[in-house]
Amino acid sequence: MTSASPLLSVSGLTVEFKTKRGTVIANNALSLTVDAGATLGIVGESGSGKSVLCRALLGLLPSPPATVRAREIRFAGRDLAAASAQDLRQVRGQDIAMVFQNPMSSLNPVWPIGDQIAEGLRVHKGFSRAQSRKAAIAVLKRVGIASPEIRVDDYPYQWSGGMMQRAVIAMAMVSEPKLLLADEPTTALDVTIQDQILSLLMELQRQTGMAIILVSHDMSVISETCDHVAVMYAGHIVETGRTADIFRRPAHPYTHGLLRSIPHVHGKAARLASIPGQPPDLARLGLGCPFAERCAVASAECRERPIALASVQGNHQTACFFPERVEELDRKRAS
Repeated sequence: MTSASPLLSVSGLTVEFKTKRGTVIANNALSLTVDAGATLGIVGESGSGKSVLCRALLGLLPSPPATVRAREIRFAGRDLAAASAQDLRQVRGQDIAMVFQNPMSSLNPVWPIGDQIAEGLRVHKGFSRAQSRKAAIAVLKRVGIASPEIRVDDYPYQWSGGMMQRAVIAMAMVSEPKLLLADEPTTALDVTIQDQILSLLMELQRQTGMAIILVSHDMSVISETCDHVAVMYAGHIVETGRTADIFRRPAHPYTHGLLRSIPHVHGKAARLASIPGQPPDLARLGLGCPFAERCAVASAECRERPIALASVQGNHQTACFFPERVEELDRKRAS
Protein backbone atom coordinates (compact mmCIF):
# COMPACT_ATOMS: atom_id res chain seq x y z
CA MET A 1 0.00 0.00 0.00
CA THR A 2 3.03 2.27 -0.21
CA SER A 3 4.39 4.43 -3.02
CA ALA A 4 7.12 7.04 -3.47
CA SER A 5 4.67 9.85 -2.78
CA PRO A 6 1.19 8.71 -1.73
CA LEU A 7 -1.68 11.14 -2.07
CA LEU A 8 -2.61 10.60 1.59
CA SER A 9 -0.28 9.42 4.35
CA VAL A 10 -1.57 9.07 7.92
CA SER A 11 0.79 8.27 10.78
CA GLY A 12 -0.12 7.64 14.42
CA LEU A 13 -3.71 8.92 14.31
CA THR A 14 -5.43 8.60 17.69
CA VAL A 15 -8.97 9.79 18.44
CA GLU A 16 -10.28 9.82 22.01
CA PHE A 17 -13.66 10.78 23.45
CA LYS A 18 -14.05 11.90 27.05
CA THR A 19 -17.16 10.32 28.55
CA LYS A 20 -18.63 9.78 32.01
CA ARG A 21 -17.42 6.18 31.82
CA GLY A 22 -13.87 7.21 31.02
CA THR A 23 -11.80 7.84 27.90
CA VAL A 24 -12.98 5.93 24.83
CA ILE A 25 -10.18 5.32 22.30
CA ALA A 26 -12.04 5.16 18.99
CA ASN A 27 -8.90 5.20 16.81
CA ASN A 28 -5.68 3.84 18.29
CA ALA A 29 -2.43 5.01 16.62
CA LEU A 30 -3.63 4.30 13.07
CA SER A 31 -1.29 4.54 10.09
CA LEU A 32 -2.25 4.14 6.42
CA THR A 33 -1.50 5.42 2.94
CA VAL A 34 -3.57 5.92 -0.20
CA ASP A 35 -2.04 6.38 -3.65
CA ALA A 36 -3.49 8.76 -6.23
CA GLY A 37 -6.22 7.01 -8.23
CA ALA A 38 -6.32 3.99 -5.91
CA THR A 39 -9.14 2.60 -3.76
CA LEU A 40 -8.56 1.69 -0.12
CA GLY A 41 -11.27 -0.34 1.58
CA ILE A 42 -11.71 0.03 5.34
CA VAL A 43 -13.70 -2.88 6.68
CA GLY A 44 -14.90 -3.95 10.11
CA GLU A 45 -18.03 -4.43 12.16
CA SER A 46 -20.05 -1.51 13.59
CA GLY A 47 -18.17 0.37 16.30
CA SER A 48 -14.69 -0.47 15.01
CA GLY A 49 -13.85 3.20 14.34
CA LYS A 50 -14.22 3.41 10.56
CA SER A 51 -16.51 6.45 10.40
CA VAL A 52 -14.57 8.23 13.17
CA LEU A 53 -11.42 7.86 11.07
CA CYS A 54 -13.03 9.55 8.06
CA ARG A 55 -14.38 12.42 10.13
CA ALA A 56 -11.03 12.88 11.87
CA LEU A 57 -9.26 13.23 8.52
CA LEU A 58 -11.60 16.11 7.61
CA GLY A 59 -11.65 17.75 11.03
CA LEU A 60 -15.38 17.07 11.46
CA LEU A 61 -15.28 15.76 15.05
CA PRO A 62 -16.49 18.20 17.72
CA SER A 63 -13.90 19.08 20.36
CA PRO A 64 -14.83 18.49 23.11
CA PRO A 65 -15.61 15.62 23.53
CA ALA A 66 -13.19 14.44 20.80
CA THR A 67 -9.42 14.81 20.98
CA VAL A 68 -7.51 14.12 17.76
CA ARG A 69 -3.75 13.58 17.72
CA ALA A 70 -1.48 12.45 14.90
CA ARG A 71 2.20 12.48 14.08
CA GLU A 72 1.25 13.42 10.54
CA ILE A 73 -1.72 13.58 8.17
CA ARG A 74 -0.09 14.49 4.88
CA PHE A 75 -2.34 15.10 1.89
CA ALA A 76 -0.96 16.17 -1.50
CA GLY A 77 2.15 17.51 0.20
CA ARG A 78 0.31 19.40 2.99
CA ASP A 79 0.27 18.36 6.64
CA LEU A 80 -3.39 18.54 7.67
CA ALA A 81 -2.53 17.68 11.28
CA ALA A 82 -0.84 21.07 11.56
CA ALA A 83 -3.34 22.98 9.37
CA SER A 84 -5.48 25.80 10.71
CA ALA A 85 -9.27 25.58 10.77
CA GLN A 86 -9.39 27.95 7.79
CA ASP A 87 -6.96 25.81 5.79
CA LEU A 88 -9.00 22.69 6.58
CA ARG A 89 -12.15 24.40 5.30
CA GLN A 90 -10.39 25.05 1.99
CA VAL A 91 -9.42 21.37 1.69
CA ARG A 92 -12.74 20.02 2.92
CA GLY A 93 -15.33 19.77 0.15
CA GLN A 94 -12.87 20.84 -2.52
CA ASP A 95 -9.78 18.57 -2.51
CA ILE A 96 -11.29 15.98 -0.16
CA ALA A 97 -15.02 15.26 -0.24
CA MET A 98 -17.17 12.86 1.74
CA VAL A 99 -20.27 10.79 0.98
CA PHE A 100 -22.12 9.89 4.17
CA GLN A 101 -23.97 6.62 4.69
CA ASN A 102 -27.48 8.05 5.07
CA PRO A 103 -28.45 10.45 2.26
CA MET A 104 -31.65 11.44 4.04
CA SER A 105 -29.65 12.95 6.88
CA SER A 106 -27.08 14.50 4.53
CA LEU A 107 -29.57 16.67 2.61
CA ASN A 108 -31.47 19.67 3.97
CA PRO A 109 -35.18 18.77 3.55
CA VAL A 110 -36.29 22.40 2.99
CA TRP A 111 -33.66 23.42 0.44
CA PRO A 112 -33.73 22.51 -3.28
CA ILE A 113 -31.23 19.82 -4.18
CA GLY A 114 -29.61 21.90 -6.90
CA ASP A 115 -28.91 24.75 -4.46
CA GLN A 116 -27.31 22.31 -2.02
CA ILE A 117 -25.01 21.00 -4.73
CA ALA A 118 -24.16 24.49 -5.99
CA GLU A 119 -23.32 25.91 -2.55
CA GLY A 120 -19.80 24.47 -2.51
CA LEU A 121 -18.95 26.07 -5.84
CA ARG A 122 -20.09 29.49 -4.65
CA VAL A 123 -18.15 29.15 -1.37
CA HIS A 124 -14.91 27.57 -2.62
CA LYS A 125 -14.65 28.82 -6.21
CA GLY A 126 -16.62 32.05 -6.25
CA PHE A 127 -19.10 30.89 -8.90
CA SER A 128 -22.10 33.08 -9.62
CA ARG A 129 -25.59 31.69 -9.04
CA ALA A 130 -26.03 31.06 -12.78
CA GLN A 131 -22.63 29.36 -13.10
CA SER A 132 -23.18 27.15 -10.07
CA ARG A 133 -26.68 26.15 -11.23
CA LYS A 134 -25.30 25.14 -14.63
CA ALA A 135 -22.58 23.09 -12.92
CA ALA A 136 -25.17 21.44 -10.63
CA ILE A 137 -27.24 20.37 -13.65
CA ALA A 138 -24.13 18.99 -15.34
CA VAL A 139 -23.03 16.94 -12.34
CA LEU A 140 -26.57 15.59 -11.79
CA LYS A 141 -26.52 14.37 -15.37
CA ARG A 142 -23.09 12.86 -14.76
CA VAL A 143 -24.38 10.77 -11.82
CA GLY A 144 -27.30 9.46 -13.85
CA ILE A 145 -30.26 11.69 -12.89
CA ALA A 146 -32.74 11.91 -15.76
CA SER A 147 -33.94 15.40 -16.84
CA PRO A 148 -31.51 17.16 -14.47
CA GLU A 149 -32.49 20.62 -15.73
CA ILE A 150 -35.96 19.96 -14.24
CA ARG A 151 -35.02 17.85 -11.20
CA VAL A 152 -32.42 20.39 -10.06
CA ASP A 153 -35.23 22.37 -8.38
CA ASP A 154 -36.74 19.35 -6.58
CA TYR A 155 -36.67 18.91 -2.81
CA PRO A 156 -35.25 15.75 -1.20
CA TYR A 157 -38.69 14.36 -0.28
CA GLN A 158 -39.48 14.13 -4.01
CA TRP A 159 -36.62 11.68 -4.64
CA SER A 160 -36.13 7.99 -3.83
CA GLY A 161 -33.31 6.79 -1.58
CA GLY A 162 -31.17 5.79 -4.56
CA MET A 163 -31.69 9.14 -6.25
CA MET A 164 -30.82 10.99 -3.03
CA GLN A 165 -27.58 9.01 -2.74
CA ARG A 166 -26.75 10.04 -6.31
CA ALA A 167 -27.43 13.64 -5.29
CA VAL A 168 -25.06 13.31 -2.33
CA ILE A 169 -22.40 11.88 -4.65
CA ALA A 170 -23.03 14.78 -7.05
CA MET A 171 -22.55 17.20 -4.15
CA ALA A 172 -19.20 15.57 -3.37
CA MET A 173 -18.08 15.40 -7.02
CA VAL A 174 -19.01 18.89 -8.17
CA SER A 175 -15.62 20.30 -7.12
CA GLU A 176 -13.75 17.33 -8.64
CA PRO A 177 -11.91 16.25 -5.46
CA LYS A 178 -8.62 14.38 -5.43
CA LEU A 179 -9.87 12.08 -2.66
CA LEU A 180 -13.40 10.85 -1.94
CA LEU A 181 -14.30 9.39 1.46
CA ALA A 182 -17.30 7.09 0.96
CA ASP A 183 -18.67 6.11 4.38
CA GLU A 184 -20.84 3.04 3.76
CA PRO A 185 -22.58 4.78 0.82
CA THR A 186 -24.89 1.84 0.08
CA THR A 187 -25.99 0.77 3.58
CA ALA A 188 -29.54 2.17 3.42
CA LEU A 189 -30.22 0.95 -0.14
CA ASP A 190 -31.56 -2.29 -1.58
CA VAL A 191 -29.18 -4.70 -3.31
CA THR A 192 -29.93 -3.59 -6.89
CA ILE A 193 -29.43 0.10 -6.09
CA GLN A 194 -26.29 -0.73 -4.08
CA ASP A 195 -24.72 -2.22 -7.19
CA GLN A 196 -25.68 0.82 -9.26
CA ILE A 197 -24.13 3.23 -6.73
CA LEU A 198 -20.89 1.25 -6.47
CA SER A 199 -20.65 1.05 -10.26
CA LEU A 200 -21.22 4.82 -10.42
CA LEU A 201 -18.39 5.50 -7.95
CA MET A 202 -16.00 3.29 -9.90
CA GLU A 203 -16.95 4.96 -13.20
CA LEU A 204 -16.45 8.44 -11.71
CA GLN A 205 -13.06 7.31 -10.45
CA ARG A 206 -12.07 6.14 -13.94
CA GLN A 207 -13.20 9.47 -15.42
CA THR A 208 -11.50 11.74 -12.89
CA GLY A 209 -8.56 9.75 -11.49
CA MET A 210 -9.57 10.49 -7.90
CA ALA A 211 -8.61 8.21 -5.02
CA ILE A 212 -11.34 6.63 -2.87
CA ILE A 213 -11.48 5.44 0.71
CA LEU A 214 -14.47 3.10 0.81
CA VAL A 215 -15.78 2.27 4.28
CA SER A 216 -17.87 -0.89 4.54
CA HIS A 217 -18.76 -3.83 6.74
CA ASP A 218 -19.37 -5.96 3.63
CA MET A 219 -16.35 -8.01 2.58
CA SER A 220 -17.90 -8.88 -0.80
CA VAL A 221 -18.22 -5.16 -1.66
CA ILE A 222 -14.58 -4.62 -0.67
CA SER A 223 -13.40 -7.53 -2.82
CA GLU A 224 -15.10 -6.14 -5.92
CA THR A 225 -14.03 -2.52 -5.65
CA CYS A 226 -10.80 -2.03 -3.68
CA ASP A 227 -7.10 -2.29 -4.50
CA HIS A 228 -6.03 -2.45 -0.86
CA VAL A 229 -7.76 -3.23 2.43
CA ALA A 230 -7.35 -2.09 6.03
CA VAL A 231 -9.24 -4.31 8.49
CA MET A 232 -10.31 -2.47 11.66
CA TYR A 233 -11.27 -3.91 15.02
CA ALA A 234 -11.87 -2.00 18.27
CA GLY A 235 -10.15 1.13 16.98
CA HIS A 236 -7.07 -0.73 15.68
CA ILE A 237 -5.98 -1.65 12.17
CA VAL A 238 -5.35 -5.38 12.62
CA GLU A 239 -4.47 -6.30 9.04
CA THR A 240 -3.65 -4.43 5.86
CA GLY A 241 -2.45 -5.25 2.38
CA ARG A 242 -3.48 -5.87 -1.21
CA THR A 243 -7.08 -7.04 -1.49
CA ALA A 244 -6.10 -10.20 -3.38
CA ASP A 245 -3.52 -11.16 -0.75
CA ILE A 246 -5.87 -10.69 2.19
CA PHE A 247 -8.74 -12.59 0.60
CA ARG A 248 -6.44 -15.40 -0.53
CA ARG A 249 -4.47 -15.73 2.70
CA PRO A 250 -5.81 -13.80 5.73
CA ALA A 251 -3.20 -13.44 8.44
CA HIS A 252 -5.37 -12.25 11.34
CA PRO A 253 -8.09 -14.36 13.00
CA TYR A 254 -10.57 -11.48 12.86
CA THR A 255 -10.13 -11.12 9.09
CA HIS A 256 -10.49 -14.89 8.78
CA GLY A 257 -13.77 -14.71 10.72
CA LEU A 258 -15.12 -11.93 8.49
CA LEU A 259 -14.30 -13.90 5.35
CA ARG A 260 -15.96 -17.04 6.70
CA SER A 261 -19.14 -15.09 7.39
CA ILE A 262 -19.68 -14.25 3.70
CA PRO A 263 -22.71 -16.21 2.41
CA HIS A 264 -22.15 -18.31 -0.70
CA VAL A 265 -24.74 -18.63 -3.48
CA HIS A 266 -23.41 -21.95 -4.74
CA GLY A 267 -23.11 -25.15 -2.77
CA LYS A 268 -25.14 -26.75 -0.02
CA ALA A 269 -27.06 -24.41 2.26
CA ALA A 270 -25.48 -24.18 5.70
CA ARG A 271 -25.68 -22.04 8.79
CA LEU A 272 -23.63 -18.86 8.40
CA ALA A 273 -20.40 -18.82 10.38
CA SER A 274 -20.17 -16.20 13.12
CA ILE A 275 -17.48 -14.80 15.39
CA PRO A 276 -18.27 -15.74 19.01
CA GLY A 277 -18.44 -13.14 21.76
CA GLN A 278 -18.81 -9.37 21.65
CA PRO A 279 -16.47 -6.48 20.77
CA PRO A 280 -14.57 -5.11 23.78
CA ASP A 281 -15.46 -1.98 25.72
CA LEU A 282 -13.31 0.77 24.16
CA ALA A 283 -13.12 2.52 27.53
CA ARG A 284 -11.68 -0.62 29.16
CA LEU A 285 -9.09 -1.88 26.68
CA GLY A 286 -6.11 -3.73 28.12
CA LEU A 287 -2.52 -3.84 26.89
CA GLY A 288 -2.89 -6.91 24.71
CA CYS A 289 -4.67 -7.71 21.47
CA PRO A 290 -8.27 -6.39 21.56
CA PHE A 291 -9.48 -9.51 19.73
CA ALA A 292 -7.88 -11.98 22.16
CA GLU A 293 -11.07 -12.84 24.09
CA ARG A 294 -12.85 -13.89 20.87
CA CYS A 295 -9.86 -15.51 19.20
CA ALA A 296 -9.50 -19.24 18.52
CA VAL A 297 -5.69 -19.13 18.37
CA ALA A 298 -4.86 -16.69 21.20
CA SER A 299 -2.41 -17.45 24.00
CA ALA A 300 -1.66 -15.76 27.32
CA GLU A 301 0.94 -13.68 25.50
CA CYS A 302 -1.79 -12.12 23.30
CA ARG A 303 -3.64 -10.82 26.37
CA GLU A 304 -0.59 -9.35 28.09
CA ARG A 305 1.68 -7.82 25.42
CA PRO A 306 0.99 -4.86 23.12
CA ILE A 307 1.12 -5.81 19.46
CA ALA A 308 1.79 -3.73 16.35
CA LEU A 309 1.46 -4.41 12.64
CA ALA A 310 4.28 -6.58 11.28
CA SER A 311 5.00 -7.73 7.74
CA VAL A 312 3.77 -11.13 6.61
CA GLN A 313 4.99 -10.80 3.05
CA GLY A 314 5.69 -7.61 1.10
CA ASN A 315 3.11 -4.96 2.02
CA HIS A 316 0.82 -7.50 3.70
CA GLN A 317 0.87 -6.73 7.44
CA THR A 318 -0.92 -8.21 10.44
CA ALA A 319 -1.23 -7.38 14.14
CA CYS A 320 -1.10 -11.04 15.20
CA PHE A 321 1.68 -12.93 17.00
CA PHE A 322 0.69 -16.19 15.30
CA PRO A 323 -0.33 -15.63 11.64
CA GLU A 324 0.69 -19.21 10.84
CA ARG A 325 -2.04 -20.46 13.19
CA VAL A 326 -4.68 -18.61 11.12
CA GLU A 327 -3.80 -20.80 8.12
CA GLU A 328 -4.44 -23.90 10.23
CA LEU A 329 -7.99 -22.91 11.20
CA ASP A 330 -9.67 -24.11 8.01
CA ARG A 331 -7.62 -27.31 7.93
CA LYS A 332 -8.72 -28.15 11.46
CA ARG A 333 -12.39 -27.53 10.64
CA ALA A 334 -12.18 -29.69 7.51
CA SER A 335 -10.58 -32.63 9.34
